[in-house]
Parts: sequence; structure tokens; C-alpha cells
Amino acid sequence: MRALKRIAIDTRPLKVVAFRRLWLSTIVTAIGSQLSAVAVPKQVYDITGSSAWVGVAAGAALVPLLVFGLYGGAIADTVDRRKLLVVTNSGLAVTAVLLWVQAALGLDSLWLVIVLLGLQQAFFAINGPARSASVARLVPAEMLPAASALSSTVMSFGAVLGPLLAGALMPVLGLPVLYLIDAVALTATIWAVWKLPPLPPLNGPARRAGLRDVLDGFRYLAVQRVLLASFLLDVIAMVFGMPRALFPELAERTFGDPPGGGFALGVLFAAVPIGALVFGLTSGWLSRVHRHGVGVVLAVVAWGVAIAAFGLAGSLWVAAVFLALAGAADMVSMVFRGAILQTAATDEMRGRMQGVFIVVVAGGPRLADLLHGTAGAAVGPGTATTVGGVLVVVVTVVAVLLLPAIWRYRFTPETGSAVPAER
Repeated sequence: MRALKRIAIDTRPLKVVAFRRLWLSTIVTAIGSQLSAVAVPKQVYDITGSSAWVGVAAGAALVPLLVFGLYGGAIADTVDRRKLLVVTNSGLAVTAVLLWVQAALGLDSLWLVIVLLGLQQAFFAINGPARSASVARLVPAEMLPAASALSSTVMSFGAVLGPLLAGALMPVLGLPVLYLIDAVALTATIWAVWKLPPLPPLNGPARRAGLRDVLDGFRYLAVQRVLLASFLLDVIAMVFGMPRALFPELAERTFGDPPGGGFALGVLFAAVPIGALVFGLTSGWLSRVHRHGVGVVLAVVAWGVAIAAFGLAGSLWVAAVFLALAGAADMVSMVFRGAILQTAATDEMRGRMQGVFIVVVAGGPRLADLLHGTAGAAVGPGTATTVGGVLVVVVTVVAVLLLPAIWRYRFTPETGSAVPAER
């Protein structure tokens, strides 16, 4: 029993009522958002019959994500974060309703889907920094690694259940229902974030964010080498090693799904988060690891190896195993990167750093969709995936040599601060 407690996920942050409310609302949105994450590329693929167009749609959605992610972080540092969450959650809910309407009416308009996807990403890009930056205001500093693990695990839970539900519901109820469920889930979270305590800026009264605030964030990031390296490593892992745009094609042509979508598509989308979820539930020991930078580096390398092996798999279940291993590695990376961000950034900069974090976490896979969709159409999905995994390993080694601060980074739990390990 004692051994189980040592490895089981650390739930101490859930004793904080405000964090627990935010965490529970995340469960609902995590499931709903993953339904839409499956529905959008599937609808684009059904309209066009091309993985390349799936990548193009994702690339088009990347622009509002980049712009509003950076500006949204600045907004989160200058206004009450609770109010910002209420506004952006409402915008996400309305967008989900519009996606449901166009799918239910059978408009089959590629450009309408892309426009609505871009609008959704704009609201998401503003919502994410405010939500993440609020965590450090809700829990004590020594609980930040555990809070990061809890947040990452619940997102993985949604990423598991969402695609599996999507694969089960599409053949029975049709694709539009996925958008509708997402809209209902988002509506339910508006009340939860409204009940959070006020979260005004600590460095003065609320004000309008401007370009100067965004530029200040970049200047701050330029001198914080550990933060810069953590973002860069995630970009490397996602851009070169996230073959999500190829899943619809792989599901049909390699693993035998019917044209309307089915079980294999759900498995491919769910395998990475399943690995992350299982590992997250046994992540209690991560709170006792202080070399967070080393953990990030090793996790990114492990991700690249697993993705390269996935590209060589000819069986659905073998492919799922390698994707699950990649998900476990990604969970380690998420926990340590989240903890680094919460501790290495000051509160007046935390929203802007979370904005960059959101751009990297969400924008990296969008750029990967464009890259892998194009590469998969040119050389085949398996080859594109394997080469991408190998590139993750190689480029990660180069990045660590150029930015060794990430390897030296150490977290001090007694003070909630961070120092270099050895110089």
C-alpha cells in the first residue's frame, strides 16, 4: 500500500476548492474538445478525400492561434483572468454550435469549416493562457508539479475518451453530433469558471493590453534560456513527430476502416492520450524528481523513438502500443514543462509565457498537420512518420547542445523556486 501511494498521482491540489472547480471544468471541456478535434479533420477529409487538405485546413487555423495566443497571454496579465475565462468559454461554445449547424445542414463547405475552425482557435488561444496562468494563484508553490500532473492527466483522459466516443458515435449518430456534444460541454463550464475567485493582476489595476505588452513578453523570454529551451523542445517534438493529419488515411488504407470512419480511427486518435493517462495516474513519483530539464530532454527523445517505430508498424495494435508509449513520454514532458513554466516565470509575465506555451502546444501540432499531410501525400504516410520521429531525436540533441541551460535546470520544492544544477 505504501509503495502504491508513492507512485499514485499526487491529489493534494484538489483539496484547494478553487483549483478543484477549475480542474473539474477541464474534464468536461477536455472530452468535448476532443470530439471536435476528431470531427474537423474527418469532415475535411470526407469533403476533399485528401490528407493534404487536412493539413492545409490545420495550417489555416494556425494563423489565428499564433496571433491571439500571443495577444491573449498579454490580456491575461492585464485583466481579471476569471472574467476572461467566462468570455472566452462563451465564445468557444457559440463556435461549437455553428460547427454543428453547418454539419447538420450538410453544407459540405470546406472554407466555412476552415473559417469556423480559425474562430474556434482564436477563442482557444485567449482562453488557454488565462486558464493555465491561474493555477499558480490557486495552489501553493510546492504543489505546482502535482497540479501540473493533475491538469495534464485530465486532459489526457479527455483525449482518450473523446476519440473513442467519436469512433463509436459517428457510425451510429453521424458526425454532426460530435460538434453538438462539444457545445453542450462548453456551455456547462461557463458556470464553473464564473464561481472562481477574482483573479486581477497583482502589479496594478486592470488595463487594456497592447503591442508593448506582447513585446515585453518576447524580451523576457529571450533572457530566460530555460523557458526558451523548454518551448523549443516541444516545438521539435510536435512539428517533426506528430503525424495526426495522416490518421484518417492510415485508418482507411492501412488498418481497414470503412470510408465513413470507424474503430481504427478512434484507436489512432486515442492511443497517445491512453499512454499519457495511464502514466499520469502513476505519476506521483514525478513530484520527487528535481531535475525537470533532464526529464524534458529524455522524454522528447523517447517520444521521437516511439513515433519512428509507429511509422513502421503494419498492425493496428502494434501501432497503438507505440503511440501509447509516445503518450507516456509526452506526459513526462508536459508535467515538467508545465512546472518549469509556473516556477521560472513571474506572475506579471506568466500569462504571456502561457500564451507562448499555448502557441507551441497547440500551434506545433497544427504546423505538423501541414508538414505531415504534405509529406504523406508525397512519400506515403508510413515513411513520413518514421523520418519525422528520427528527426525529433537528432534535432533535440542539437538543441540541447546549443541551449544547455535546460539540462542544468533544477527545481527546489522547499521554496518553489528554480536554480541551475551545476554550471
